[in-house]
Amino acid sequence: MNGLNTSELAALRAALEQRAQELQAQLAAAGVGPAVEEVETSPADSASNRTMNQLQQETAGHQLAQLRALKHALAKFDDGGYGECESCGGDIGYSRLQARPDAVLCIACQTRLERAGRPPR
Repeated sequence: MNGLNTSELAALRAALEQRAQELQAQLAAAGVGPAVEEVETSPADSASNRTMNQLQQETAGHQLAQLRALKHALAKFDDGGYGECESCGGDIGYSRLQARPDAVLCIACQTRLERAGRPPR
């Protein structure tokens, strides 16, 4: 199993659910359109507007990726795999899960992955 007791699991699940709700609210509030309308303005203003819109799109993309990771972690509660490393099958420590409730790798596997030069999950 994952080595976590019932109260630890409940606290971690609540943290995941709360963060997922916060992200969903942020994404809903941001809407789909551009942050700044690109109307006929000076070239400097147009460049600033494009930069603001690109930043908004990047932020939304990052939030969507976080939301996917949170939903993945929440789904693992249902199949009993929450808190187990997806690489080695060992337990992910409670302190790591407190810091990063959506962690899918134990410290050793995450470190090995980062040292190998691959992007972290």
